[in-house]
Amino acid sequence: MAAWFLRRQGLDRFPVTLRRRRLYILPTRAGLGFSLVLLGMLVAALNYGNSMALLLTCLLGGFVLVAMHQCHRNLNELKLTAVIANPAFAGERGTLTLRLGNDSALARFRIEIDTSGIAAAVTDLPPQCTRHVDLRVPTARRGLVRLDRLRLSTTHPFGLFRAWSWVHAPLTLIVYPRPRGARPVPPQPGGQEGRTREPAAQRDEWLGLRPFREGDSPRQVAWKAYARGAPLLAKEYSASGSEQHIFDFDRIAGLETEDRLEQLARWIVDAEARGERYGLVLRGLRLLPQHGPDHRRRALTALALHGMDAP
Repeated sequence: MAAWFLRRQGLDRFPVTLRRRRLYILPTRAGLGFSLVLLGMLVAALNYGNSMALLLTCLLGGFVLVAMHQCHRNLNELKLTAVIANPAFAGERGTLTLRLGNDSALARFRIEIDTSGIAAAVTDLPPQCTRHVDLRVPTARRGLVRLDRLRLSTTHPFGLFRAWSWVHAPLTLIVYPRPRGARPVPPQPGGQEGRTREPAAQRDEWLGLRPFREGDSPRQVAWKAYARGAPLLAKEYSASGSEQHIFDFDRIAGLETEDRLEQLARWIVDAEARGERYGLVLRGLRLLPQHGPDHRRRALTALALHGMDAP
């Protein structure tokens, strides 16, 4: 059935508008049960010649038809304008950020977005509105999580029918290795292993606080501000005058491949939080020492794709 849907619709490109031809609708279990009740009422009304019972049955039948039409209209002409796959660490939940648009003068209620094996995200869209919806994707191990299609559906109103449509836009979510490991940071080039390092707050220039990001070291959390009721924030320092490290995969002895990658991820996350410059050496890849969110993303992505057939 999934292959038939794909052949019928083809691959989608954003923005996608859910038009009538790609919408499907069937009764839910509640709808089938309600239909059986109506059938029993109709047989009883005709058998006993009860006009009031027959009138009630016809009114409820009209109610079912209106509910079917409203369920279909709730999804018709809905727009999915973009999907952003945000990286995550293994064991955490990745996030797909979907941007939905409603150009209609009528509100859309209880729009569900899901795919196989993932719990649905539910949202309402007011008239003439654009809204962002986050779909949580479970991750078990590093690498790539590929999603071939998304389903947008609704059971509004009354839950008697379900209308749905498939969006075939292959998405890829990058999953970084877990940042864990107990080994100390390797010494700087030049044999400065025995040098006592000053805390980042004394060595670097204070920049301020920023929102806490997944993978930040607990040592960088502004716990005093958090205790006063502020959201979870992390301290940030400039990289001027900071230390420089080269993290080399082959120099981590005594660990399996996955444990090495997790240890490298731990060093990268900690070095970034401290404002230090760091480079990365993997088999077939070398990143020069830098600092910043883009460099952190490149380094962690290289760890996530290490040993895989991926660009």
